[in-house]
Amino acid sequence: MKGEDVKVGVSKYKMGNAEAVFFKSVEPRWAAKLANRIYIWESNEEKFYTYTLLAKTSAEYVKNVGVADVDYIDLQEAYACILPLVLKIPGKYRLIIHTAGPWGHPSFPREYFEREFGYRFISSDVSLTEIGSAASRDIFAVSAKHFEVMSTVIPHFLEKLRYVTNGISIERWMEPTLKAEYERGNLHLDNFIASKASIRSRFHDFIRRYKDVDIGDRMIVTWCRRLVPYKRPEFIIKAIEELPNKDIFFVLAGKAHPQDGVGLEYMRLFRKLHLERENVIYIPNYDICTAKEIFRSTDLLLFTPFTGTEACGTSYMKAAVNGVPCLASRDGGAAEMVVDNVNGWFYRTHSQLAEMSGSVAADAHDYQEFKRRLMEAASMYTHNLEEYYKVSLNALYTFNPRVKIERVLREYYLDIVKTCI
Repeated sequence: MKGEDVKVGVSKYKMGNAEAVFFKSVEPRWAAKLANRIYIWESNEEKFYTYTLLAKTSAEYVKNVGVADVDYIDLQEAYACILPLVLKIPGKYRLIIHTAGPWGHPSFPREYFEREFGYRFISSDVSLTEIGSAASRDIFAVSAKHFEVMSTVIPHFLEKLRYVTNGISIERWMEPTLKAEYERGNLHLDNFIASKASIRSRFHDFIRRYKDVDIGDRMIVTWCRRLVPYKRPEFIIKAIEELPNKDIFFVLAGKAHPQDGVGLEYMRLFRKLHLERENVIYIPNYDICTAKEIFRSTDLLLFTPFTGTEACGTSYMKAAVNGVPCLASRDGGAAEMVVDNVNGWFYRTHSQLAEMSGSVAADAHDYQEFKRRLMEAASMYTHNLEEYYKVSLNALYTFNPRVKIERVLREYYLDIVKTCI
């Protein structure tokens, strides 16, 4: 890169026949810096060379494996789409798009490509999604709703576009006791309620790591995810300020990109609520272990993105397989899997992607609908707990068969996976 040889270290992790490979630039110094922090760059050019490093190193690795032995090269998201400019093997590339919004479709000045690769693109800004779409035989969205959105973003590639809705590892995310009873076919309302009570008791101890508080019998409502405006964390902030604390205990978790000023402000607001309100905890160091505890133990998960902005999301899947329903906007995979008043709840939305920064009225309408449905769910929990647990158990039973990662892999790799799973 930049006319210099770049030394790259390779690390591998193997499990069975699968192998994950990690690259780290070592020298010269400017190249080594590219691997210091993922998704944090000092300039657009540095970002370009990080993607170029991935592409050129991946090309060398694939050639080392042997191109003839590779059936698929799946470009996971736009940042991988420089690879076809380096490794020209038509017919093997597929593009999987995981982002609905424009932030997931970066572009760079054509001068960068001419300087590094000798390519002279027509457009002054070159979109990586356009490159990947043109080079790939198939393009996948990750939910039906995302397919609908992407068909308006890349209509000129519509004949290649299809979707495979995301999934999760049940083994990883489902609470072991619930999983064992479910697999034995012995999970009915009575022992489900008993199991949830036991899980909830353990969660009380977990909560006290962050705050000395007694949840009691209050409904536990959770908002946990990356803190960015399109996921609308302001909804939960308003709800906490407006709903009585005697009925609901709120669990907030998530963090922002360190260069995202708006996201950092949301973190400060979450922390303020944690300090000032007895019925709120905020967990900033949100990681896999914390997520497992939350998704197994809460009573209701909130999924509140602007309609058309969340490609799929999986938090509501991880919660649902543990018998935790969600209150959701009709976005991502939730639009396919949630049946209103049966295994979760929807709130009606007027907001669309184009309205994110423009329609205050639509956003206010969405919030009022969200708040109304949240109050309905809370009322059911308080006054008719058995009926609430029926919805919870429905979530477990209806989501489990549909969100398995095995289903996802079969749809992506039918000719390979059918003999392995």
